[in-house]
Amino acid sequence: MLAKLKLLAKDTVIYGSSTIIARSLNYLLVPLYANRLSTFDNGIQTLVYANIALANVLFSYGLETSYLKSASDTLHRSGDAGTYFSTAFFSLLVTSTFFAALMVLFSGDIAALIGLSPKEGEFINYAAVILWVDTLLVIPFAELRLKRQALRFAAARILGVAAVVASAVIFLIPFNAGLPGAFLANIVGSLVSLAAVLLLFRDLKLFFSFSALREMLRIGLPYVPTGIAGLLIHLIDRNLLIRISPSDIERIYGQGYAASDIVGIYGRVAAFGIILQLVIQVFRFAWQPFFLQHSNDPDAGRLFRYVLSISTFITMFAALAATFFVPDLVMHHYGGRFYLLPPKYWIGLSVLPWIFLSYVFDMVSTNLSSGMLVSGNTRYLPIVTFSGAAVTALGCWFLIPQSGMDGAAYAIVAGTVAMCLVMAYYSLKVFPNRYDWAKLFILLVAGILSVFMQEQLALLFESRITSLFSRLVLLLLYAASAGLLFRDESMFVIAKIRTKIRGR
Repeated sequence: MLAKLKLLAKDTVIYGSSTIIARSLNYLLVPLYANRLSTFDNGIQTLVYANIALANVLFSYGLETSYLKSASDTLHRSGDAGTYFSTAFFSLLVTSTFFAALMVLFSGDIAALIGLSPKEGEFINYAAVILWVDTLLVIPFAELRLKRQALRFAAARILGVAAVVASAVIFLIPFNAGLPGAFLANIVGSLVSLAAVLLLFRDLKLFFSFSALREMLRIGLPYVPTGIAGLLIHLIDRNLLIRISPSDIERIYGQGYAASDIVGIYGRVAAFGIILQLVIQVFRFAWQPFFLQHSNDPDAGRLFRYVLSISTFITMFAALAATFFVPDLVMHHYGGRFYLLPPKYWIGLSVLPWIFLSYVFDMVSTNLSSGMLVSGNTRYLPIVTFSGAAVTALGCWFLIPQSGMDGAAYAIVAGTVAMCLVMAYYSLKVFPNRYDWAKLFILLVAGILSVFMQEQLALLFESRITSLFSRLVLLLLYAASAGLLFRDESMFVIAKIRTKIRGR
């Protein structure tokens, strides 16, 4: 048993590290695109990529998850899952080719449908190619996971992202290829990932089983609406922001901006949420095997309570620190030549605190999901996801015309709060536990008050050094307040650290 848990921990570290490295490399493109492309072009790219993420769910129609399930069961029974590999791959090859062809054929109409002009259908063609290649990678990547070839999986992913970054630098700087160069870089990266897994196709047979496909569709199709709803929570804002009227844009931001400019500014600023995304991603990789392992422990309730309190505080602290210091990093003139985001993007910096805040509720939801998985009541998860998506969509619909980018950020927070509340309701219903909600609420309020206090102090102190010092003091006071509120948890962490030090 211990050996199996060690293997699980090892794979978790590899998958988690590859995800973090891939996302970190991909993030290097944000300042590159912001500095080399116009806000208008950034808006087009932001919107198209948001819809690529949604289309990915439709292109793969849950076949990755269902292949893992069906192939795993067959391997246990007969030791050969070649039928499922071939059937799943050829199914996706045919359908993705058909869907991509439709996108190219109706590229102008699709561009207009998502809020662009028909002449920008060129970028829908690029999206079709990206989606086609990425769909061909679905089953090979699933096969690597099934065979526990975590290192090959990680290498293929990282090589692909590294190729995107390298190609984007080449296309946009020496060749000055503009927005088409950004899309071509993504195609190059996807092809590199595909080349990295080509050896898996040695096992591909010219065989197709309709019964195997029916079995996989029965398992996989229910994941499609849930997957779309989950993505909409963080992507619907772009699709509705592009529809903001010129009169609302002029009233909120003045003259000289089009809707695509607003989407481009918002998308590049919101991308700094990766700081909190990575915190949650690392936690999620470790959390699921941990709670499944310890769910039957006598003190599982207390342990889960401690984990929720500690992880939520870490996220709150990271959100507060990011709110304090990320704007300075963005507006710093590096070497007198380079900004992470040029000045024309700074009108969107007001969304950052709200984007960071939304991830605090994401962390709480991630913790609470343990109740549904441990008890086996995952049927409630679609309700949780759809509630968050519905609140986000309604919030964007009503708030974007009033407040523009800020309205979209408010809606994201509202959606994550709704999802968190619904998750808490169902999770505690099937797996009752006592959490320190009152203390966490006090900590949340303290964090929000710290932001307002920092804004007032910034008006009082003109010196950057004094302003920096005041923010550091506020962060230390916040951490000290958390230590006092969660005394038991603090002692628990300190004891664990001391034990680890002594063990060395």
